[in-house]
Amino acid sequence: MIDDPPPVLAVRGKVDALTRPLIAIVGSRNASAAGVKFAERMARDLGEAGFAVVSGLARGIDAAAHRASLGTGTIAVLAGGHRRIYPAEHSELVERLVVEGAAISEMPLTWEPRAHDFPRRNRLISGLSLGVVVVEAARRSGSLITARLAGEQGREVFAVPGSPLDPRSEGTNGLLKQGATPVTEAGDVIAAVEPILGRSFILPSAQEPSQEPLGPGDAEPGADERGRLIALLGPAPVSIDDLVRLSRTSATAVRSVLLELEIAGRLARHGAGLVSLL
Repeated sequence: MIDDPPPVLAVRGKVDALTRPLIAIVGSRNASAAGVKFAERMARDLGEAGFAVVSGLARGIDAAAHRASLGTGTIAVLAGGHRRIYPAEHSELVERLVVEGAAISEMPLTWEPRAHDFPRRNRLISGLSLGVVVVEAARRSGSLITARLAGEQGREVFAVPGSPLDPRSEGTNGLLKQGATPVTEAGDVIAAVEPILGRSFILPSAQEPSQEPLGPGDAEPGADERGRLIALLGPAPVSIDDLVRLSRTSATAVRSVLLELEIAGRLARHGAGLVSLL
């Protein structure tokens, strides 16, 4: 039902997952902790309400959306063939998501994805879905291509408002200026698509996800850990507990890096254990 549909789709997993109402969640690869947490909550709530979540298996927002909806069904649209998962580090994620969801590709099984294959993939992400939620996107983000294609295909375009000080929200705030529907919770998405589907959905009360295992204990944080933690920070306040969970390192290492940033005048502390980057 799009202008240039693929002649063939190779589907691995549960084909039935594609018959459910689908919502795409996409965003920045270099996502903030706040953006990742929002994507997780949105995907989890939509899944519990009866939707399957579509995304592109990229790092950052895409991976967060897939992981949060593994139990309810998620669709990964691949840029390459099924035997050339990109990024390779997400091969295990694909193995997990095909249990209740599916991975799909229009490319030959051994096709190595190239730069021009990703916009082609994006038209399938939007084409499968009733609407596309863009969580974080810089000015030149590939997620904006997905949003543009969604508009051209007559799909709903949703954008999550972000701090005007954060470059990772420049694209989403731009979408809002262009008329995208602002969303701050799954209920906003559901309210918009219920008239399209002609049925109602019940949104379960939101619950915090269970905490994942933390990284190793009290070692001095290395350069990689520091870089990873700083990348998760932005102008939007985020809890220290979320930083520990998302960085998969120890609470001691996280607090050590935060202290270094505070001494350098780069960290702001807020109430209830929230911090943000200056």
